[in-house]
Amino acid sequence: MTEQLPSKVEFDESQQVAPAKTVLVPKGVTIGLAIFAVVLGLAGFGFRLVFGETLSDILPNILLTGTIFWVLIPCLFMLGAKVVNRFSGRPPIQMWNALTLGLLSSCVGMLWMMSVYS
Repeated sequence: MTEQLPSKVEFDESQQVAPAKTVLVPKGVTIGLAIFAVVLGLAGFGFRLVFGETLSDILPNILLTGTIFWVLIPCLFMLGAKVVNRFSGRPPIQMWNALTLGLLSSCVGMLWMMSVYS
């Protein structure tokens, strides 16, 4: 009544498990978020131009906003993904997904700042 277990485990190549498929955020979503971040960042400065401030007055703020929200935050998310991928035993975080999350966080941060100062 009891079955004997085989002493040797045989590996059948036909039963190989396929590697997990990586899921990426569609490129349209990432590109749309990048465009939205730029439009959102420039919209506030457009209002300042309409109300009489000169471009030379607001140009340093535009450069600072662009540096922080359009470049720095997405790059920090990508750097964080690289660090987590290096020291974690989990499946790797795709850079495209990290970039999308960084752009989404930038948009949320800009909307939050606009709500505070409006």
